[in-house]
Amino acid sequence: MTKHIFVTGGVASSLGKGLTAASLGRLLKQRGLRVVIQKLDPYINVDPGTMNPFEHGEVFVTDDGGETDLDLGHYERFIDENLTRDSNATTGSIYSTVIASERHGEFLGKTVQVIPHITDEIQRRIRMLTGDDVDVLITEVGGTVGDIEILPFLEAIRQFRLDVGGTNVCYVHVTLVPFIAPSGEHKTKPTQHSVTELRSAGIQPDAIVCRSDEPISDDLERKISRLSNVPFAGVVNCPDAGSLYEIPLVVHDEGLDQFVCDTLHLITDPPDLDGWRALNERLAEATTPVRIGLIGKYVSLVDAYLSVVESLNHAGIHHGAAVEIDWIQAEDVEGLLGENRLRDLDGIVIPGGFGERGVEGKIAAAGFAREHDIPCLGLCLGLQCMTIEYARNVLGLERAHSSEFDPSSPHPVIDLMESQRDVSDKGGTMRLGAYVAQLRPGSQVAQIYGTDVVSERHRHRYEFNPRYRARFEDTDFACTGESPDGRLVEFIELEGHPFWVATQAHPEFKSRPDRPAPLFRAFIGAALERAGGRNPQLIPAEAEAEAAG
Repeated sequence: MTKHIFVTGGVASSLGKGLTAASLGRLLKQRGLRVVIQKLDPYINVDPGTMNPFEHGEVFVTDDGGETDLDLGHYERFIDENLTRDSNATTGSIYSTVIASERHGEFLGKTVQVIPHITDEIQRRIRMLTGDDVDVLITEVGGTVGDIEILPFLEAIRQFRLDVGGTNVCYVHVTLVPFIAPSGEHKTKPTQHSVTELRSAGIQPDAIVCRSDEPISDDLERKISRLSNVPFAGVVNCPDAGSLYEIPLVVHDEGLDQFVCDTLHLITDPPDLDGWRALNERLAEATTPVRIGLIGKYVSLVDAYLSVVESLNHAGIHHGAAVEIDWIQAEDVEGLLGENRLRDLDGIVIPGGFGERGVEGKIAAAGFAREHDIPCLGLCLGLQCMTIEYARNVLGLERAHSSEFDPSSPHPVIDLMESQRDVSDKGGTMRLGAYVAQLRPGSQVAQIYGTDVVSERHRHRYEFNPRYRARFEDTDFACTGESPDGRLVEFIELEGHPFWVATQAHPEFKSRPDRPAPLFRAFIGAALERAGGRNPQLIPAEAEAEAAG
């Protein structure tokens, strides 16, 4: 029978519930257990797909096309498993399902209520991920205890223990232990109030993860234990870490995974953490600086590009490089000021996005990278901007653009496919999830991937216009990856350039800390070569060997 761990949080949002769940998942997987993680979000949107990145951060996309919370990215990166759209459920999707069932007469005329109908649907979403092939399901409940939106979820997980038995459920509560500077000490009162609030919903936590800026004393942990009725062994401290990837080691050293296994009566071997410790050692030793400019529209909220940043870091670990990201607002790139800022970069990333704002800046950055031999990686909208730049400035197609941004452009080198034009629901026109691409044998991207067939995740609506493909391919601009039917361009590259490569996909969603996405790995390698060319002593031995090979 599948065991269940429910992770809740109190006091404040962004304490790290998702990273706690992901870290615990990694530790349990290293004990030989089969682990799945899901996120229950209390907002009323059906999914985060239409939410502003400033509101919610990035939208993480699963292989099956689910537009999900960014915490699923943490889950996948930590437990190294591909999750599905079923690993993210929102209040909006739950209510939509219940209302649709009521409209179809499935409740036989009964009054539909939060209890039992909404709570039953929440429990159904949880049970969907259980089975003989899942030993442990970790469910993170979004929001904080005390929020009005979270109450149905708390009631659902309270009932869950009654349904499956006490030894099959463990409640882990993440709380804040702030340091109050005037008094010079950490305070436990926020944690006490948070636990009291959780108990008022009928849930007694089995374990408490105390988030703090610095380690707290055993005396404080004992105080929390006494006041929350949680065993001392179940009160663990998770202070701020130097890296996300240290967190599993921190909570393991505090004994969280062993305590959870004891609570759930799981008998396992100790976790094999040699590989994870080696990863952190490589991270600590990655000191060769490489400066990457990220040309974005949402740079004031770094979570909007979370998977891109982590993919750059993964590639940095691989090459022994410390990636320094220069967050550049796309609207600021045009003109001399932008050029001066781009000139000293070792590489440029042009990430995805929606809407016209900042597009001209991204186009300008693509052109600067092309003209000055700066490694440039385009992702989704990045491919489109690089295509537009080349069309305007090399092919001489005046006012070339995407029909998304300039419907009157005489040269819509980026356009909707005919099959998408009559779809009124914007979500219906999106290409979402994993799609296969055929790479041109011998091309740069084929060499990077080491294969001619790849699968990457997508989230976009507009495509490279095939009517212009012949004009591009008569030049150094090469369409080196396409859909199996040959209709859609998936990868482009520029012959003779150190690295001017783009994809219509989002390879950042499949990157792992110990297995970086191939395009990011190659991009950072090219950026290191540029950094070494300007400062030869910076070239690490591995990058030097790769360059020679």
